[in-house]
Amino acid sequence: MTHFLAVANVLGKMILVFGLTMLIPYGVAYWLDDGALDVFRDALLITLGCGAAIWLITRPFKRELQIRDGFLLVVLVWLSLPLFGMLPFLAYFPELGIAKSYFEAASGLTATGGTVLTGLDSLPRAINLWRGLMIWLGGMGLIVLAVAILPMLGVGGRQLFKAEIPGPMKESKLTPRIAETAKGLWLVYAALTLLCVFAYWSAGMSEFDAVMHAFTTLGLGGFSSHDASYGYWDSPLIEAVAIFFMLLAGINFATHFMVWRTKSFSFYRVDPEAKLFFLIVLGSCAGLAVYLWDEGVYEEPLMALRFAAFNVVSVATTTGYSNTDYAVWPIFAPLWMMFLSGFSTSSGSTGGGIKMIRVRILYKQFFREMITIMHPRAVSPVKIGRSVISHKIIFAVLAYLFVYAASMVLMTLMLTLSGLDGMTAFSAAIACLNNLGPGMGEVGPASTYVSLNDFQIWLCSFAMLLGRLEFYTLLIVFTIAFWRK
Repeated sequence: MTHFLAVANVLGKMILVFGLTMLIPYGVAYWLDDGALDVFRDALLITLGCGAAIWLITRPFKRELQIRDGFLLVVLVWLSLPLFGMLPFLAYFPELGIAKSYFEAASGLTATGGTVLTGLDSLPRAINLWRGLMIWLGGMGLIVLAVAILPMLGVGGRQLFKAEIPGPMKESKLTPRIAETAKGLWLVYAALTLLCVFAYWSAGMSEFDAVMHAFTTLGLGGFSSHDASYGYWDSPLIEAVAIFFMLLAGINFATHFMVWRTKSFSFYRVDPEAKLFFLIVLGSCAGLAVYLWDEGVYEEPLMALRFAAFNVVSVATTTGYSNTDYAVWPIFAPLWMMFLSGFSTSSGSTGGGIKMIRVRILYKQFFREMITIMHPRAVSPVKIGRSVISHKIIFAVLAYLFVYAASMVLMTLMLTLSGLDGMTAFSAAIACLNNLGPGMGEVGPASTYVSLNDFQIWLCSFAMLLGRLEFYTLLIVFTIAFWRK
């Protein structure tokens, strides 16, 4: 019991920190008098009150966390923060109910970008800003942010960092102290966000839209303040800015950190994922542009390239923006794009899916097995760059792929059993597990998740959390072995 209370003590601090972020939309609501002031005042007081109460009650049990505590804390944080993040939605849209309000908040914090809201253009700006801010915070991970500040509160952060950072190889450190690493990552993240804000504003967005969409672009979340998403501007220049920063956010932020720290761009060249990421995504843009032009969807090749490039990059990086309803394209195009969302982004990026590094490992392991079958005595280690990948990592990747595939099948079957048609169920499972957002059918880019019933919404919320925490982190706390002493 004391073990759980020690975790709860840190959870209380995390809730307090999360509550303080509500001061930003609260300030906007006060400044603009947009009708959401009371909503954020109440949400702020409830969140800070609950966080302070948990922290104070559990203070006598404060201690350094162990690795198992780190996993439990990560799960509790990602399950509980949407409960507080949903309070503004529940208060402003009481007709949504708890299930859909929680879904909206979970979609933001997991940087998924699926929404149940319509009429975004007429919403109070504070509400839209809160949606974007949650994606920005969740994109890099609130746990990583906490790693930078919890040491000042007397709590070490390495256990949390290992549980949170995505990817199969989590042991490497960028700086000698884990807190310095987290601060460095957030510094790079914030700097790129500021650049994105300036670029959007220079390209023609209003100041508010530039901030809102910079949050969701760097977080690869895809929430927009307009129902038409990027179709609202119909601007090739704005779309080009979005493509550039989505591609940047799809690269491992550790690589950005090292480039910033050493002032050398060579790290992009040696990154084991970046070149393949660009090759696959940009190659798909060109290929689908030719396909759409050949199919007669667009008469002009440049027009086909414009729409193919924006939507392919958006879906492949699991952002979820759109500038047209790509669900009406010939079925091969949206299916290929959703397939890309499963693996294109790099580990350590803000994207979802199984990550490019795992695909490279599986690809090399496949050819290693082929060589072993033909030459049983051959010694053929799996290498990424100059590094030999251990059998432990290869087995972990194979097990991860099994869990990913099993979750996809199970989620599709459960959504189908609950009454959704096959295409909607399949695409919703992919979109939520990959933290993509829009799918096809009833949840396509021109619609929302609002038509789903509460059971389906809870399933999708769980799938988003499962994908965001890369399956093991969430599933491990539900095992009997985890709770044994």
